[in-house]
Amino acid sequence: MKLSIKDSGKAARVDLFALLLPEGGGAELPAGIEVPVGFLDGFQGKARATRSTFTGGGPVKEVVLVGLGSLEAVDGEALRRAAAVAAKAAVTRESRSLHIEVAPAVCEAAGGAGSAGRAVAEGAFLATYSYDDAKSKATASALKGLSLGGPGAAFKAGAREGEILAAANAFTRDLQNGAGNMVTPVALAKEARGIARRHPRMTAKVMDEAAMKKAGMGLLLGVSAGSVEPARLIHLTYKPKGKSRGRIAFVGKGLTFDAGGYSLKPPGKMDEMRYDMSGGAAVLGAMHALAGGLEVPFEVHGIVPSSENLIDGNATKPGDIHTGMNGKTVEILNTDAEGRLILADALSYVESKVKPDTIIDLATLTGAVIVGLGHELTGMFATTNALRDDLLAAGGATGEEVWPLPLLEAHKDGMKGKSADLSNIGSPAMGAGPSQGAAFLSHFVAEGREWAHLDIAGTAWNTRDRDWVGGSMGTGVGARLLVEFLKQRA
Repeated sequence: MKLSIKDSGKAARVDLFALLLPEGGGAELPAGIEVPVGFLDGFQGKARATRSTFTGGGPVKEVVLVGLGSLEAVDGEALRRAAAVAAKAAVTRESRSLHIEVAPAVCEAAGGAGSAGRAVAEGAFLATYSYDDAKSKATASALKGLSLGGPGAAFKAGAREGEILAAANAFTRDLQNGAGNMVTPVALAKEARGIARRHPRMTAKVMDEAAMKKAGMGLLLGVSAGSVEPARLIHLTYKPKGKSRGRIAFVGKGLTFDAGGYSLKPPGKMDEMRYDMSGGAAVLGAMHALAGGLEVPFEVHGIVPSSENLIDGNATKPGDIHTGMNGKTVEILNTDAEGRLILADALSYVESKVKPDTIIDLATLTGAVIVGLGHELTGMFATTNALRDDLLAAGGATGEEVWPLPLLEAHKDGMKGKSADLSNIGSPAMGAGPSQGAAFLSHFVAEGREWAHLDIAGTAWNTRDRDWVGGSMGTGVGARLLVEFLKQRA
């Protein structure tokens, strides 16, 4: 879908013209658009409410009014949802072109023209997302052109940024939604190399199993031992234009399929375990956005440990002991607690090879986080208040909300093993499954390092429909959040 941006109040020649209106806003259409008498009267502007009509002439065939709710409550999420409602209306009508008009007062209420332009572009593009890669015939949409109307250069720049971020989210969703036999560790590595080729200041390094064995990554290789698909460790590096203001590492769990190993998962919904690589997909999505032209003043590293967790005669057995890259030994009490194992070696790699100022890891780590936070909030464990606050702000700006959870010394002590330095699960008596998972990872992060662990098990798929995202398939959560975090830091 091709994007164009116009100044506020200028009529575009389109099939469907959408006007986003707050409660009591008073609808005003650009000159030349003829609508029936009384069409604009009495529209209350309730959030996501719509009213439409065919025109009597002029450059527009049909007009739809989309409510935003109270002007005081208008934010980026309200604009994303309203723009998504407009885009879905265009798809339903089989419109070939859509224009979405955003008044200056609405932009100001939403945090400025730049923020408004970004949110509207994200909502419109992501509302039309569909996953067709595995179908013999893709579903073709009639909608080919999108124009946005808003005030000035800031709105235009924000809309272009939103287009890039929407593409990054869609890329992330494509990786998530791909079947396990299509999106393998080797396939993820190929996608990473493709991202690096799009940008002159981005490079890709991929470690195979021989290189990982030489580096001592016994935890990652232990998880991969039961699969014929070879594991990979992916490392993308982005360099800024000028002098770097710091080094930041994103680490994403890339478990392309998780059967649970010998601690076998129940068969119901096991097909959804293709989503166990959602953290890795998010990291690649964030790097996709940087490769697409979003400039940040940091050196950014994207690391994805990727493998499958299956069963054969070589697979890790409950009770086996493996040694991590940092030399710590781990007793594997439950082979289905594998994500923390591949992340542990990835974090050790980051500490040894990258030495960043800040690390953020993302993983579909625990089902227990869904019990505590449901499908609307990502669990967050941050070692500094600054990191916590920046991630909270990024979550609010992107509609990918995070929620702080506790990580106590008691949780860390609870991960110490009997037969090895650590065990990969803690005592059931301790409870706090998400905190136990974060506690295990903490043993592979240098003391004093600014670090956050994000448990996205609840937010990566199976979320409520929010017009631009939601439903049973992947949400792309994390990609836009990480980029917004970089903006918060900048």
